[in-house]
Amino acid sequence: MPSKLDNVHHAAVALSGPHPVLRRLPCPSFFKPGNAVLLLLAIPLTACRPHDFPQYPANYREYVYVTNGGSGTVSIYDVVNVRLDREVPVGSNPVAVVASPTRNEVYVVNSGTPGTQGSVSVINAENNTVAATVRVERQPVAIALSPNANRAYIANSGSNSISILDLKSRRVIAVLGAGQEPVAVLVSPDGKTLAVANRRSNSVSLIDPVTGYLRASFDGCPGASDLAVLPDSTKVFAACSAGHQVMVIALARSKFNPDQPDRVESLLDVGREPVHLALKPDGGEIFVSNSLSDSISEIITGTDDVLGAYLIGADPVRGIVSADNATLWVANLRSQVVNLYSIDDGKRSGYVHVGDGPSAMAFSAAGHLLFVVDQHSDDVAVVRTASHSLFTLLPAGRGPNAIADKAFKVQ
Repeated sequence: MPSKLDNVHHAAVALSGPHPVLRRLPCPSFFKPGNAVLLLLAIPLTACRPHDFPQYPANYREYVYVTNGGSGTVSIYDVVNVRLDREVPVGSNPVAVVASPTRNEVYVVNSGTPGTQGSVSVINAENNTVAATVRVERQPVAIALSPNANRAYIANSGSNSISILDLKSRRVIAVLGAGQEPVAVLVSPDGKTLAVANRRSNSVSLIDPVTGYLRASFDGCPGASDLAVLPDSTKVFAACSAGHQVMVIALARSKFNPDQPDRVESLLDVGREPVHLALKPDGGEIFVSNSLSDSISEIITGTDDVLGAYLIGADPVRGIVSADNATLWVANLRSQVVNLYSIDDGKRSGYVHVGDGPSAMAFSAAGHLLFVVDQHSDDVAVVRTASHSLFTLLPAGRGPNAIADKAFKVQ
């Protein structure tokens, strides 16, 4: 039987065919007939108020990319006009997506079926077409980019390996060994550490991304799933999803501790089944989504202190912090709401009705909109962040599961 973590990160949900939609003009709103409550709530909120939105130059482009595991596609949303732009076929069971900060490209991880070779699709963001497909190892599930965005690191859960892609030549240049069932991968901002969470071996691996050598491996993190690294590259935090702890690893080769070896600094008690770590942009705190406890835990990263656990709604699986470090948005999978937590006040501060099964989120580049992937209702909710209100629901493919935003100017 698949675990809850499989469903959160990369399971395709069996769902019915497309629903009819209702569009209110001139605002681009889509509502499914089954969401009658959402319709009544959203109608008074979708009136167009141009001053709520940025004024974009003529050559500005911004898109949100959502992977649809059940339909083998990526839904692409035009952020400027707040509408569905197109749905693009990629590989089988896409489960992860990331946008390049230096190229007008987006990379999609296609996990495929169990035991089969997966791939990475390269989408040209300027025309939103698939420019290349690169084969990797079995069942890839996660991707991370190097700080200069010249390389991508792919966690292949079915082959216990990490594929390294040269993004200029669009080819695999190396395959590194990892622990059993790697499900998350992350590169430190200084480019000196590649961290890998190995779920089945209950461990975290640290690899030198330049040489490919295994630097250290730490056991004792049951169901290691999600990772976060501080902006100053001094610590890695790993969520131990099969238990109730977060492992804190102090990194070697940092400018603050050049002679210190990699070491486990702390094992912090949080809630049951911690599945996601949301780092504040300033790096001062991490918020842990505790799926089975219906709570979040707040960690002070400098001292490894856990301030406490706070009830936040049914099955929190994802958090994201606003750019001003003031608000944590939490997606509750067993609900139709995203809850808000005021970081300064230390309490829940509101909620927004979205679709069914919110599971992944991304801010627009300007931060005025939050896009929420609704895994169970096959749609994407668009939320106004200033007013904490639903703006519209846009249709997605079957089993949407991951999201990324890409903004750029055409030359």
